[in-house]
Amino acid sequence: MNVYLLFALVITLLIIVYLVSVLWRVQTQLTLIKDALEDIKNGNLNRRVLARESDMTRKICYDINEIAINNQARFIQQKQSDQAYKRLMTSLSHDVKTPLASLVGYLEAIQSKIVVGEEKDEYIKVAFDKAQHLKYFVENLFDWVKLNSGEQTFRFELLDLNELSRNIIADWVPVLEKNHFEYEFDIPTTEYPIRIDANAYTRILNNLLQNIITHSEGNNMALRIFENGQQVKIAISDNGKGISPDNLPHIFERLYKCDNSRGAKGSGLGLAIAKELVSVHKGTITTDSTLGFGTTFTILFPKAL
Repeated sequence: MNVYLLFALVITLLIIVYLVSVLWRVQTQLTLIKDALEDIKNGNLNRRVLARESDMTRKICYDINEIAINNQARFIQQKQSDQAYKRLMTSLSHDVKTPLASLVGYLEAIQSKIVVGEEKDEYIKVAFDKAQHLKYFVENLFDWVKLNSGEQTFRFELLDLNELSRNIIADWVPVLEKNHFEYEFDIPTTEYPIRIDANAYTRILNNLLQNIITHSEGNNMALRIFENGQQVKIAISDNGKGISPDNLPHIFERLYKCDNSRGAKGSGLGLAIAKELVSVHKGTITTDSTLGFGTTFTILFPKAL
């Protein structure tokens, strides 16, 4: 009997020692958790709580670490957004104030009758071109703000991509001719049904074509549409000066302007908006360019099943 009693006593002591060690570990972890929460509350989002698989508080520690990581990601995103808005303000200063001041100057000269006859007509033409530039910039600016804020709404419909493309391109023919561009359109007569937002697709093509006219310095463009397995492929190319390999990976970044190839004009928003709108349709857009030979933009959209 004494042996059994002694054995029970030993077991009880071991259990007590184990429970005390567990409670001590829990208390230590709770102290660390309290310190970490205080640290995170004070802005140190790099703080993490270490835990072992055997710890009773591991789930709490993991959740705290996840909260800190998510908040840190949002903080970084916010900083990037703030920097983007600062760059946007700088871009606005150059891309709006300068042509606007110039536009006002031309109109004042016309209104004051400083210029007459053919010179007046030339001033009107220049003023119109500058007004068009401002209109295009403001449209892109509004699109950028709506996409960035998540306020852009889309209406997806089952449409024939080829018919929609022909309707959009028809409006660009006089613009291309005015800018002395030869053009070639290869759009099949068969239907390519896809789920698409017509306004968003119009903006995509408009931005790509405007990019060619404004930046390529070429005189020929082509648009081709064809099936590619379970996808529809749209290729838009020009014979311009091309984009350097250094700039090519960055052309879809918001407010990015190529220093040497395509930086003289534009808002730096058009291609970024085009890429985001393509992504909304679960598509992809890529660029292939060779200096001195031209650039090709390729869009892939999934076909409607």
